[in-house]
Amino acid sequence: MEEIYQDYLQAEWGLATHGDQKLFELLSLEIFQAGLSWITVLKKRPAFRQAFANFQIPLVASWGTPEVATLQQNPAIIRNQRKIKATIKNAQAILNLEKEQSFDYYLWSWVQFTPQVNHYYQDQQRPTQSTLSQELTQNLKKRGFQFVGPTTIYSFLEAAGMINNRNE
Repeated sequence: MEEIYQDYLQAEWGLATHGDQKLFELLSLEIFQAGLSWITVLKKRPAFRQAFANFQIPLVASWGTPEVATLQQNPAIIRNQRKIKATIKNAQAILNLEKEQSFDYYLWSWVQFTPQVNHYYQDQQRPTQSTLSQELTQNLKKRGFQFVGPTTIYSFLEAAGMINNRNE
């Protein structure tokens, strides 16, 4: 296993993640990962942070066609136009959500502010989606989020520590 991946698993994956900007970054990376390997995204993470202005929500939300075109020309990131546009739309959706509550509060309220702990003894037992990820996906879509599906959201919830599938 590559060191960058091992470091990520030990230091980040599955640990409770808070903060709107950090959660937006993690959601965005999960979206870019769809259909690809996580190691690909991890290797490009510094470039994503640079290209997406450290995932500053108001700044990304203000972007339009010129920024999309620039991002599509950036060989250091995954240049999928639908995923780029979804990231911008998701930043806009977060700003709308923040009129009611923080993105952090909104997400963590789905698990009553406590990680759901599962006990899977083999990786093969871990599901790729759940009722929670299905319901959250529907709600996110109603709120204007794009490129979110139950599998991507389940993976995001695991990575952010809202669903704890760590074997410890």
